[in-house]
Amino acid sequence: MKRLLFACVGVVLICSGCAWFESKEEKSAQELVQDGVDYFEDGRYKKAVESFEKLRDWYPFSRYAILAELKIADAYFNLESYADAIFAYEEFEQLHPRNEAIPYVIFRIGRSYFNQIDTIDRDQSNAAKALETYQRLVQQYPEDAYAGMARSDMLACYQSLSGHEFYVGLFYYKNKNYKAAKARFTAVVEKYPDVGNHYKALTYLANCDSWNQSRSQPSEVPSAP
Repeated sequence: MKRLLFACVGVVLICSGCAWFESKEEKSAQELVQDGVDYFEDGRYKKAVESFEKLRDWYPFSRYAILAELKIADAYFNLESYADAIFAYEEFEQLHPRNEAIPYVIFRIGRSYFNQIDTIDRDQSNAAKALETYQRLVQQYPEDAYAGMARSDMLACYQSLSGHEFYVGLFYYKNKNYKAAKARFTAVVEKYPDVGNHYKALTYLANCDSWNQSRSQPSEVPSAP
């Protein structure tokens, strides 16, 4: 009876092992990359990620593996899963720093941050990160076409950062905190000139100085009768 039981268990394990190998090897690297590309072109990005991840994990030394890594990042980008896209693009850059696609990869990292920029009354960390990434791209690959594309986005980043500084400065100004307001308006003038808020900031700076001067003036002491 025990022998029969062990024999049955052995058969189950062998069959399970065969099923695992069959499921793993049922598609070649070329078939998986074709599936991934087809899914991607049809807009089925989650399915594309699944196919490309299988290719990357099952056939890490395949000539299609690098393409799979890049398309995973692109699929996440198109899904607007920007945190996942940034992670995938940065991992690609770390693994393949000399790959010809690196300017595109850096641009996509910047655009992932850029697409998350909020209104000027909200936190501007995405605008700052986008600008930093674009600046790196322009510095490293100044003649690349993606550097040219980055430059147009950089202007929008400057405008968003400038708008935020002006917005906060105006808030302080309306609440008569002229020292804090002056610091914000000064930042607009010095860091982000010529992007739309420069002259307005100069006007408010002058007003802040006027208020500060009036406060610093000693009050008149009435003369003795």
